[in-house]
Amino acid sequence: MSGGRPVAGRIRSRAMFEQIRTGGVRGGSGPVRVKYVPEMSCSEARIAYALGKKMGGAVVRNRLRRRLRAIVAELAPSLPPGAYLVSTGPAATGLRFDELRMAMGRALESATGQPLVAAGARTEPVR
Repeated sequence: MSGGRPVAGRIRSRAMFEQIRTGGVRGGSGPVRVKYVPEMSCSEARIAYALGKKMGGAVVRNRLRRRLRAIVAELAPSLPPGAYLVSTGPAATGLRFDELRMAMGRALESATGQPLVAAGARTEPVR
C-alpha cells in the first residue's frame, strides 16, 4: 500500500474473474502464469490471485499471495490498465523473492507485450 491506498485494484466480481479465466492473453515464466484482459474504461490495473490447494496449506498460500502482492506493488506504475489473473504452480513456493520477482515480471511482460519497470528501478546504465 502506498499512502493508505492500494497500488492496484482488486477484482471482486465473479463475472470478471470468469471473463479473465476463460479469455484474455496468456503469459508465463517458470511457475508463474498471468492472464491479461485490456480494459480501456479502467484507469488502473486490477489483480486477482488464484492459488489452489496444490500450493500447500493456507499459511503457504497466504505467504505466496503476500509475496506476489509486494511484487505487483513494485510493478504497478508500469502495468497497463486492465484485469489480471495471477496463478502459480507449486514450484513457486520454493523460489527466493528475487527469483519470484523475475518470473512475475517476465510473465507480466509476456501477457501484456510491454516491458515493465519496477518503481525506483534505474532505466539507464550507471556511469
